[in-house]
This record gives sequence, C-alpha cells and structure tokens, in this order.
Amino acid sequence: MRFAGAAVPRAASRAGGGSATHGRVQWFSDPGSWLGRLVFQRMLAALYLVAFVAAARQFRALLGARGMLPIPDFVARVPFRVSPSVFQLHYSDGFFAAWVWGGAVLAAGVAAGAADAVPLWAAMVMWAVLWAMYLSVVNVGQTWYGFGWETLLLEAGALAVFLGNADTAPPVLIMWLLRWLLFRVEFGAGLIKMRGDRCWRDLTCLYYHHETQPMPGPLSWFFHRLPKPLHRVETGANHVAQLVLPVLLFTPQPVAGWAALGMAATQLWLVLSGNFAWLNWVTIALALSAAAPLWAGPPPSPGAPPVWFEVLVVAAAAGVIGLSYRPARNLLAREQLMNTSYEPLHLVNSYGAFGSITRVRREIVVEGTEDAVSGPDTVWKAYEFHGKPGEPSHLPRQFAPYHLRLDWLMWFAALSPAYARSWFLPFVARLLENDRDTLRLLRGNPFPDLPPARVRARVFRYRFTTWRELRESGEWWHRTAEREFLAPVSRSALLGRR
Repeated sequence: MRFAGAAVPRAASRAGGGSATHGRVQWFSDPGSWLGRLVFQRMLAALYLVAFVAAARQFRALLGARGMLPIPDFVARVPFRVSPSVFQLHYSDGFFAAWVWGGAVLAAGVAAGAADAVPLWAAMVMWAVLWAMYLSVVNVGQTWYGFGWETLLLEAGALAVFLGNADTAPPVLIMWLLRWLLFRVEFGAGLIKMRGDRCWRDLTCLYYHHETQPMPGPLSWFFHRLPKPLHRVETGANHVAQLVLPVLLFTPQPVAGWAALGMAATQLWLVLSGNFAWLNWVTIALALSAAAPLWAGPPPSPGAPPVWFEVLVVAAAAGVIGLSYRPARNLLAREQLMNTSYEPLHLVNSYGAFGSITRVRREIVVEGTEDAVSGPDTVWKAYEFHGKPGEPSHLPRQFAPYHLRLDWLMWFAALSPAYARSWFLPFVARLLENDRDTLRLLRGNPFPDLPPARVRARVFRYRFTTWRELRESGEWWHRTAEREFLAPVSRSALLGRR
C-alpha cells in the first residue's frame, strides 16, 4: 500500500498549522487508495441492496409470523444479549417488511453515491445504519441465515463505516484491515481444503465439484465436461489463489495489487461456474480495494481528516485487531472451523468452504397428489424450485448474487435429514395448505385450484448427462430414484405429528 500524503488542504496554509496538519494526513491517510475505496463501497452497497431485497421477498414464508421458523418463536427463547436485533424488541410481518425495504432504499442511495454527497459524519451514519439493519435480520434468521456470506457482508460493512467518504482520503488502517479480511477469506478457505478432503491434495476435487455443488449455474454442465487435465489445473490454480496470493497482499505495491487482481480473477471463475450468493462478489470487492491503485489516476485532494474521525478509526482498528486473535488462532488450528462467528455482532469471523467434496449428487424431489389414497392411477406432480435441480430438462439458471435460501437448504437436507429437522415438515404443511407465501418460493404450483391431498418427498441421484445423452434427450440431468425421504402425508396426519 502506498503511504503518500494527501495534498495540503486549505486549512493547512494558515499560519502555524501547515506542518502539523500535513503530518497527521501523511500518517493517517492513503490518497492512492481513493479508487479502491470508491469501488469497494459502491459494490458493497449494491450487495447490501441485493441482500435486503432477498430478505424482503422471502421472509414471510421462512421467518414470518406464520413462517416455517417464525421469528416470534425464536425471540421468545433466545435473549437479546445472545442475538441482538431490533426484532427482539418488536416483531410483526409489516414491521419486518418496512425494515428490509427501508434498508434496500438506503443501500440503493449509497450505491448511487449518496454517502459521498453528504458530510463525513452523515456518511458514517449511513453505513452504520446499513450494518445495524442487516445485523438485525441475520441475528433472527436462524438456519436460513447460517451461511458464511452473511457474516462476511456484515464484517465488510462494519469496516466500511470507518472508510470515510469523498471529504477525506481513505484511512490507512482500514485499507489494511480490508486486506486482512480478504486474507482470512481466501487463506482460510485454502487451509481448510488442504486439511480436509484428499482430493484437494491429489488435484481431483474438480472432477466432482461442478456437478455436486449446492446450486449449479447455466455453465456448470460445460465446466463439468472439461477434460480431466484441465480440472487438475483448476484445482492447482485454486491452491495458488488461496494459499500463495493472500500472503502477497501484505507486500508493497504493485505486487499486492497484482496478487489481489489474481484473486479477483479466480472469484470470477467461480461466478461463472456456480451460484454462491454474494460470497464471490464481496471477495471481489475486497480484492479490488487492494488492486485499484494499479490503475488509479491522480488522487483528489480532500481536506485533512477531523481529529474525531482519526480517534474513531484508531479505536475501531484496535478493536478489530483485538478481536482477530481467535480467527487468527483458528487458521493455525488442526481442527480448523469454517464460517464461524465469535461474538453476536459478527465483527471479526472465520471463513472457509468445501473442506470436503461430495462425489454423488442427491436431490429431494417433493411431489403432491390429489388422491387421498394411493392406487394404480395415482398421479404425483412435482414441485419445481427456482434454482435447485428438479426436472432433468431444465438448464440450471444464474441467480447469484441473489440468494435462494430454501433451495440451498434443500441441498443440505439431501445430504442428511438432520439439516431439515426444524423446517421441512413446516414446509410440507404449507404446501398442503397452498400457502401463497411459500409457493412464491417455488417455480410454480402444480395444484392451482385446490391444495394437494397428500405430499411426499423422495431422494433421487442426479448426474450431468454426457454430450451424447444431451443431444439425444435434450436433458441436462439424468436421475434415478433411490429412497423415500418423507412418506405420503396428509394435512390432518401432519397436524397429528406436532
């Protein structure tokens, strides 16, 4: 990172104040990172927008008063100190909707540049409000919000509060902490792979990953069909991006910038090959904050930072450094944890993904029938999901950075029923009622007039078709029924289970 001082502001030309002010600017600010801050903040605000919109569109079925895991039930048993949230103080579906749509509006304004058009203190308030609003959602989100990219968005958002705006040059300390976050995201993921599945060490994990990942994208079939030597190259390049390049982030420019750019490139590869919500995009934003100085023009000449801002930034940096002890220790631990928060504000966390790779893809197919009793003429109609594989002829679609929470949890449920213990039966109960909010999470309703009499769920083994099978059948998947996940159940029988 370049430590060049900003141009002397107008206030510094006053008698007796020039050298002291310039000295403060020089140690505190990094004008050369102005573009990195701009790109990072605008991208982060756009991702906040996506996160709030996703929450607004899905919460009623997942977390609403009549949802599968109702927030009122959660806050009744979990105290505020464990999971701080505005919804601990008050909850209604209308209040939640107003909260998340309000967050979306604020995020859209910040993404459009509103935080650079107001005084420094007001910009900090905007970023702090975005963070607090999304924290309130995550902390009552339960299983639906148990993903690493939730804490990643919150941690990045907390740092954004102290990055300042166009009124002042980017603070050196916070720019370095962005690199520390990027390092933990990438290096943590790299270490957990090397400590985990053997296929990462023998370079064969990509033989399976594109086919068995939680939510394939429209190009995943083609990535899976790449020659095996290229899959080995993919795996080796992943190790370089996650175990070598992160270390170079702490070297001077331009080495650090090129290392960050390499990480951004590998993240774009992941964007093309699958759907991982905003995980890749937050990582790209972090990488660009370090890479932007490679092509940034002359920095603007903002005024000297106010003393109160310096004090807040130094205090925030000290806090992050102190909270980094446990995540740093986790990187060195033999039993490394992934995607772990150590305190309820999600300020400094551990990250990592895909320490093990599934070799076989299994999917739960949920079906309903109009018949109260099964017979030879019983017709079962499948519920199709937006993102997860279902009908073999459906090409997977691109949704990321938008997050389809039910679709993702269905993938985990196929790995083990334990992942679905808290929400799957409530999900089925709502299908048996033709619940409007639940059906909005699906591609369509095969029972538009009356609810089904019974619903069942079966586990199928899925694999991508070959080139020949695709040409002959037009199907992207081949599937084979394996076992029953849920026996046919009626609404009355399901009520009796509760």
